[in-house]
Amino acid sequence: MSQSVSTGAEALIPNPALKPLEFLVGEWRTDGTHPMVPGETLHGRTSFAWHEGGAFLIMRSQVDWPKFPDGVAIIGSDGASGKLTMIYFDERQVSRLLDVTVGDRSVTWRHDDPEFTQSLTISAEGEGLVSKGRMSRKGGEWEDDLSQVFTREARSDTSPGPPV
Repeated sequence: MSQSVSTGAEALIPNPALKPLEFLVGEWRTDGTHPMVPGETLHGRTSFAWHEGGAFLIMRSQVDWPKFPDGVAIIGSDGASGKLTMIYFDERQVSRLLDVTVGDRSVTWRHDDPEFTQSLTISAEGEGLVSKGRMSRKGGEWEDDLSQVFTREARSDTSPGPPV
């Protein structure tokens, strides 16, 4: 017997807790820097799209440099706590859970671990985005990490997002 409605279809609706992230949605070309490769411009691509009808936001990222992994992440919310969380995975098989905080057209995700802490803030600037990455090893001083400028290539309107 075949079903004409997909399982769980009623839950494929916009998550209003993710509305502050709508400024990220689209296809982006990135140019970045990293202290591991001083003087080099790191080109790549990142996309943010509503997933499962807007219940989640999915990010896919790629830097065209061999030592930087392609990654994918999904951002969702916890209704009881009001917190946003990202689950990240990359081609090295690294998986991380990150706390997400939202400001006025900005977002920060942070992974806290005694061995390696990492934080990235993305802010809207004009028609683009700018990110600033920071990292700390074994509780040491914060250092620069990957930072990028995002130039929009296209809007990603393949599925509805949070209500306006």
